[in-house]
Formats: sequence, structure tokens, C-alpha cells
Amino acid sequence: MRLRALLDTDALGLRLLGGGDELDRSVRGVMTTDLRDPSRYLSGGELVLTGLAWRRDAADSEPFVRILVQAGVAALAAGEAELADVPEDLVTACARHRLPLFAVHESVAFATITEHVVRQVSGERAGDLAAVVDRHRRMMTSGPAGGGPDVVLDLLGTDLDLRAWVLSPTGRLIAGSKAPGRSGSDELWGRLAAEHLAAVRTGRPGPHRVQVDGTTYSLFPVRGGRAPQGARDARESVLSDWLLAVDADAGDWAAERLDLLHGVTQLIAVERDRRDAARTVRRRLAQEVLELVRTGAAPAEIAARLRVAAPVLLPGLGTAPHWQVVVARVEWDDGGPEAGRIAQALLEEILVDPLATGPEPSDRIAVAHTGDEAVALVPLPAVSAEHDSAETGLLADALLTAVREPLTAGLDGDGRLTLGVSAAVLSAEGLRGALEEARHARRVAAARPGRVCAAGHQELASHVLLLPFVPDDVRRAFTARLLDPLREYDQRHRAELIPTLEAFLDCDGSWTRCAARLHLHVNTLRYRVGRIEQLTSRDLSRLEDKLDFFLALRMS
Repeated sequence: MRLRALLDTDALGLRLLGGGDELDRSVRGVMTTDLRDPSRYLSGGELVLTGLAWRRDAADSEPFVRILVQAGVAALAAGEAELADVPEDLVTACARHRLPLFAVHESVAFATITEHVVRQVSGERAGDLAAVVDRHRRMMTSGPAGGGPDVVLDLLGTDLDLRAWVLSPTGRLIAGSKAPGRSGSDELWGRLAAEHLAAVRTGRPGPHRVQVDGTTYSLFPVRGGRAPQGARDARESVLSDWLLAVDADAGDWAAERLDLLHGVTQLIAVERDRRDAARTVRRRLAQEVLELVRTGAAPAEIAARLRVAAPVLLPGLGTAPHWQVVVARVEWDDGGPEAGRIAQALLEEILVDPLATGPEPSDRIAVAHTGDEAVALVPLPAVSAEHDSAETGLLADALLTAVREPLTAGLDGDGRLTLGVSAAVLSAEGLRGALEEARHARRVAAARPGRVCAAGHQELASHVLLLPFVPDDVRRAFTARLLDPLREYDQRHRAELIPTLEAFLDCDGSWTRCAARLHLHVNTLRYRVGRIEQLTSRDLSRLEDKLDFFLALRMS
């Protein structure tokens, strides 16, 4: 479509500010951005929509316009909602670079323009896209009447016979039909997310074609427009962007069909940004509570802020909930980009109930970030007296069970994600301790091997807190002295002394229980334990020697 056709469409509320002799330019797409440098999201021919949040002073207009012109965009449209009038310095810069400039009336939403452009452009490219984009407003409508991204995916299925899903970077299903067998679906989505993140980190453009269990899938990145301002490193967005997974091989598609799917990802990206913006209030609440805790504010002041947060995070809750604190940190081997915002996005995703579908459960999670650390304030409904609040809280290992594979692929060998989880606290007085507890637990997780690790508050009251900080040479020497003689004997005689030792300690030294577990006669068990004592010069009736063996097994 031509720029002239946009200007002639009264419903779009566009007013020409410059570039009248360039109105025959073709528009091949649309992008909404407030980044100072959006070049990596541009491929040429776009109508760029901006709310001018990137502009701090008059000097910012010239470099911004130069970047757009170098990327080959068709025109720029600036909203009047923020500053009332488009700044004169932007008008001048556009005129200097012969970039057509429109003003967008404050009553017109960018989503309306996006919908119109995508519908028109896609209609010219492929008639089968019309059925999808004609329903774009339903996708943009919240609630069960609108249906969100599921509407677009349903139309892809009915009109184009394409089965597709929208997935988070952790492999959580956001939109699309569940495949038969829930556990199998979860595994598939996790593998697709892992393949997608690994492919994106290589820098290859999408769609990425992958094979899982003999089936070829095509993975399309859903590029959001709310990447950190000034972001230049792909790691700043790859771990938070959604993806569109299609059960088909895009390598066999004509250009028109590829354009269709790219248009669909644009529609989904608008919804992605809208829902991300909805988290702003919860993030601010978490930031305010965190600042009060850090600065040593009075418990009454913190409690007052929590009373404000509780109805937002748990609508309809009659009583004040209990709270848990989760701390996350992303660290890059080469220093990398500022990781606090990345950790915030990951924590918001990880804390969503793994059995939930859709993004709405994240509306009950408040995550703040500062520097390279993200802190989540997680409300837990107050439990009755007969139930232990710890039973209803978050468990560190469970948080990472479903997301470890895709996130390890996204960190791509040069990054680490570590989490620490506090115990539940009943009031504002406990939040400072919970924050410190979560931070200590995260340090325990950071001392463990692996790219994605977590530790919980339970581990701070046991030997597990100490083991990760034992130097490697001390660890090797200690375990070798106690266990190597047993391993060598097992290799020569197949005597299973190591499994016997583990079972004996796990049964608290009970001969009868251990013999029953190993399906041995008690005399056989006594012979094996005697052999262990003979080979190591230790006495398993002594507490000190039992403890040494226990620690050696844990560190091996």
C-alpha cells in the first residue's frame, strides 16, 4: 500500500507534517517503538509509530531520524498523546532527510493503525491472510469475549490448516490448543523453546526449522517493542521474547505464506507489549516495598504498603496473605549487558504456575530489579491453623523443573541464572529477614555447577549450606581418602560397598531396615559393613565416622 492511502483514511487520524512529495512510497509493514535505536528490528519499508519516549531533548531527533532513514523505513508517525504537539526539531530532522512525517491524533490508538496497515499490506500479498487480520481487533480485546492470540491461531487452523502455538521462552503455553497428553505437550513445548533460544543466539534470522521426534516445526520470533532502551545485545531480549511455533516446514512455503506468518507475529507482538505494560503497576509495588525494606523503614510503613499490594496481587482476598521472597541473578561470563532487567523478565516467567496456561497468572507476581539482581514479592493466601504455610509455598527445585532445558539453551554457555527462595513470612516484620534469606540461598545456588540453579531456605539450616563453599582440592582429597578404597574394591569384586554404605547411613544405622531395603540377610550386611570399616580404618558405630562418610558421599 502507499503512504497516500494512509493519509486519505480518516479513521487513522494522520496529519501530514512533512514529506508531501514522498507519499507514493510503499509501506510493507509497521513497527511501534520508543527505543533510541530500533534498527535491529527494522528490515525496510515500515511505517514506524512512536510515542516519543526516546526524546529527552532536541538533540535526540537528528540521530533517531538518521537511523530510520539508514534502515530504509517508509515514514514516521509520532503520537500527540504525550507532548500534545510533535516537536519542531523532529519536523526539521525529517525534512532534512526527506522522511515523511505524520502526527497521530491522541484519540487514535497505535493498535488501530497497526491493524489497518497489516490488513492492507497482507491483503495485497496473500488473500488467505485477510481472514486472520480482519479479526485482529478480537485478539486485541481482553477477556473471554476477545479471545486474545488464540483467535488468530484458531483462524490459522481453520483457514490455512496450520497448527500453531504461542510459547514463552521457558516453553510455557501462552496460546494455542493443548495437544493430547498434557505431559507430552509440556515436553514438546520445552524442547521447541530450547531449540528456538539456541537458534536465536546464533544470530540466524527466523523462521528456525527444527525436527522433534521426526516432525518438522517452524519457529518464528515474536519481537516485542519494549526491549530495554538503548539495547544493543541480543541477550537483552532473547530471554523474554515469545515465539510462534508452527507444525509445518516453512522451507517449502512460498513468499506469500511466509509474509502471512510474519504478519501474524506482528499482531501477537502488539499483544505481548500490551500485556507486558500491564505489569508496570505490580513492578512499581514491588520496587516500593523493596526500597522500604532496604532502607530500614518501620514495619508499620511496610505493612501499609503491603496492604495496598495485596488486593492488586490477590483480588478478592479477605485477609492479608503470607509472603515469600525470591531473588534471581543472571551473570555473563564476559560481563555482558546489564542483567537485572533480564533476571526480572525471567523471574516473572518462572514464577507463573507451571500448570497454568495463558499470561494472566503472572498478574499475581510483583518483581523489582536493581543493578544485576531481581527480587520477587510472592503473595501466598493465608492458610488455616492446621496447615503449615511452608507446604503451600514455593519450592526452589520445583521452580526450575520445567524451565531448565530451554533456559540453559538461551544462556548458551556464557550465562548463568541462579535463584534463592525464602521461607514464608507472616508479616512486614519478617520481610527483611526473608530478603536476606533468599539472597543467602541464591549464593548457595551460585556455588553449584550448572547454568540454571536454585536453592531454598531449607538448605540454609543444614550441611548443604557449607558444602558448595568447600574448595575443590579439599573436596577431592577428603572424598578420595574415604571412598576411593571402596570404589576400587567394588570394581575388583563387584561387592557394592558404596551402595551399601549409602543405604546404611540413610537408614540411620539400623541393621534390620537396611538389610530389608537391600534385600540382604543381616549377616551379609554385617560382613559388608565390616569390610568397609576394614578398608577405611573407620568405625561406623561412631557418630563422627558416620558423619565423615555422609559428607564424603554428598561431596562426591
